[in-house]
Amino acid sequence: MTSLPLPIAAFLAGLVSFLSPCVLPLVPGYVSLISGVGVEQLKTQESHLLRKVMLNSVAFILGFSVVFITLGAVATEVSQMLSRYRSVLAQIAGVVIILFGLHLTGVFKIKALYTDARLHSVKGSSTAWGAFVIGFAFAFGWTPCVGPVLTVILTFAAAQDSITKGIALLAIYSLGLAVPFLLTALLLERFLKFYSRFRVHMHAIEVASGALLIALGVLLVLGRFTIISNYLSFLNRFAL
Repeated sequence: MTSLPLPIAAFLAGLVSFLSPCVLPLVPGYVSLISGVGVEQLKTQESHLLRKVMLNSVAFILGFSVVFITLGAVATEVSQMLSRYRSVLAQIAGVVIILFGLHLTGVFKIKALYTDARLHSVKGSSTAWGAFVIGFAFAFGWTPCVGPVLTVILTFAAAQDSITKGIALLAIYSLGLAVPFLLTALLLERFLKFYSRFRVHMHAIEVASGALLIALGVLLVLGRFTIISNYLSFLNRFAL
């Protein structure tokens, strides 16, 4: 990556995905699922239980990270193979991103993005390997929900000049999801208090995210996406 702000943007995109309405409220349930014990017991913060929760949480994170990083590699590879059609593909991606933005702002709703595909039938596991498998499976269930933000990051990945950079970008995105998940697993009782105060702002975050996606989509459709690249390069020179 040639500019510092781009990975920062990917990390923030992961945080926004974590705060989405179909991820954030269910995080305590995910922690309970991968640890094999109830939420009330997790709140006791027993040392032996906490060690297992953290180990399984890391395995869960690795599971969903594998899926997202693979998507980044595929996006970059396909983009390089179809480089002659890159401008057309960018316009198509722009239209899709605009539609996602309109969905988030509430102009209209895309029913597919509300599909409950988080695999609630998956049984809990108290082993690290089981937590990894659950994380891998849940990533596919999350994809429709975090799709608007994930699509933007995949578009950035597709614009990279090497698969390594595309992989790195999605790894940072996964890290943005991973950090708050680990903090939640470590401080579950505090998370529950935070969520009780934060949930009133979730709609505002969705609308703001939607407006940003619409702006990015318009730039892609008009072929002016280089404005962002130039801006990021300016920030990089300023940081140096």
